[in-house]
Amino acid sequence: MLILDTDHISVLERANSVERARLIHRLNQVGKEAVVATIISYEEQSRGWLAYVARARSVADQVEAYHKLSRHLETYRGLTVLHFDQQAAKHFERLTSNRIKIGTLDLKIAAITLANDATLLSRNLKDFEKVPELDVQNWLE
Repeated sequence: MLILDTDHISVLERANSVERARLIHRLNQVGKEAVVATIISYEEQSRGWLAYVARARSVADQVEAYHKLSRHLETYRGLTVLHFDQQAAKHFERLTSNRIKIGTLDLKIAAITLANDATLLSRNLKDFEKVPELDVQNWLE
């Protein structure tokens, strides 16, 4: 199982980028059923897109903002989204008690990844490599 971190999902939401095409090609090689996201990434991105919509002042800006919000929703409709469940919460509490120094949401994504014995795809190797036993790879290189 491959879990897409927020940065990899953001690349998938970009229209017509070389980076997006390269990532899609690699993901297609493993099969769509093996590629998932987390509810934490959904939270992070949804907060950002809702703030973007709220900042849109002109009607034209609002049309564009809602279009991007809709594209965000469609991206997640095409993915299985893993929950922050009891097993992930136990990993999160263990990592927190071990004082792993990364952001709370990233720590929750790591916990979900560990709970599902999965590989995390993230550009943020600097932080995620601090998490013991976490398999993390950057497929955007």
